[in-house]
Amino acid sequence: MTTPPTPPTPPAPQAPTAPRRGALALLAATQLLLIMDTAIVNVALPSVGEDLGSGSTGLSWVANAYLIAFGGLLLLGGRVADLLGHRRVFLGGLGLLAAASAAGGLAPGADALVAARAAQGAGAALAASAAFALLLLLHPDGPARHRALGAFAAMGGLGGVLGTVLGGVVTDLLGWRSTFWLNVLLAAALAVLALLLLDHRTGPVRHGGFDLTGAFTATAGLGLVAYALVGAGDAGWLSVRTLGAGGAGLALLLAFAAVETRAAAPLVPPPVLARPALRLANALAALAQTTLFPMFFLVSLYLQNVLGYAPLGGGLGLLPLSLVVVAIAPQTGRLIFRMGLHRTMTVGFVLLCAGTLWLALALTPDGGFVSTVLAPSLLLGAALPLAVVTTNVAATAEAGTEETGLASGLVNTSQQFGSVLGLAVLVAVATSRTGADIGAGTGAGDAARAAAETSGYRAALLTGAAFAAAAALLSVRLHPPRRVPAPAPGQQVPDRH
Repeated sequence: MTTPPTPPTPPAPQAPTAPRRGALALLAATQLLLIMDTAIVNVALPSVGEDLGSGSTGLSWVANAYLIAFGGLLLLGGRVADLLGHRRVFLGGLGLLAAASAAGGLAPGADALVAARAAQGAGAALAASAAFALLLLLHPDGPARHRALGAFAAMGGLGGVLGTVLGGVVTDLLGWRSTFWLNVLLAAALAVLALLLLDHRTGPVRHGGFDLTGAFTATAGLGLVAYALVGAGDAGWLSVRTLGAGGAGLALLLAFAAVETRAAAPLVPPPVLARPALRLANALAALAQTTLFPMFFLVSLYLQNVLGYAPLGGGLGLLPLSLVVVAIAPQTGRLIFRMGLHRTMTVGFVLLCAGTLWLALALTPDGGFVSTVLAPSLLLGAALPLAVVTTNVAATAEAGTEETGLASGLVNTSQQFGSVLGLAVLVAVATSRTGADIGAGTGAGDAARAAAETSGYRAALLTGAAFAAAAALLSVRLHPPRRVPAPAPGQQVPDRH
């Protein structure tokens, strides 16, 4: 009897070279900086208000201006990187971020600070889109890319907590302006490392004209939609400002869709959006952040407003979650290899739903961190990298070399708008439920308010769990996209200029 041939053993992934490891560390550090920046400024906002005499509305726009510019310019930034060169746009984004941070540190009033924050968001959008595209170019589809995306997810999870901790420490010791100067130093250091680690010998990956009409309608449309979403909490969902900005933004996005079908060099080629796996992956990326981003915010509020933690303690309360993210994220590639992309993704969303539901049901007005928050937050820490890495893999797997900036811009935009939408919706749910409970309650004092706030946070987290459940069901429909052919043996995939 003939012995059946032994199936060939897949080649073991080769360890990345030192320059490639250095470039990955640089790009992951950039992700850490961009996430950390948002958390640091949020912690410093009360001190900003005291120093500049700004009310709560003005302070909210110190945060919102960054989110609007960041979300509105991500898609444009990714395509500009394809046209002008990823390394050049990456350095330009870091330079703009550093200059805007310096302007924020010197701002004489709230209006100047809001303008500086908008410029910071623009720089962050350019740097984020180019960094993600560089990661895709450095790591062709496969285990190496999965590990790299895991490193990105780990830095994102760590950045929120590190920003909260650093924001509290630096603001207490040196004042709120020092948080902006810290950004200047870090962005400058990353720019110097980029000059040393990223190859400058290659040119742009896309040639031809630029779709100015598409760029204007997409950026203005996305910016107006972001403006409507982040302002809905203050003005109301049915206010003239919210409906007007949202309607105008949607009209511009419809105009953008019409422009792209006739443009000679479209910002987003229609055949790209015709890919079913790409559309579904971007929708799932948005749904993941719709649950995850507000969860961090709501847990921090619960720890501070209900359990009485200081801002620094509220940030440290999220540290166990972030440590789990850092531990699990690098292993996500192995799980994808063993279980398959869509199965790993479904597991991630199921865990996200279960963790958010567990956290919502565990909240009590007289609870404690260990008894209430710790265990479900550890489950959420395992869910975060599985959901984020797999959606990023699916959203970028079909991108060719000339589409890396576009793919990064699309998935970053999806994630950013998922974050903005989730925060707006879940905070509105929490506020509405808290107000209803206070209005209907017979008790008075701190205990009654703590119970009402807990009820609001619980309602918001249950809504987030519903979003995660919808994502888990949709992920079953995801068919693994066709992989882009890997480079031939010996062929180099250089960093882009």
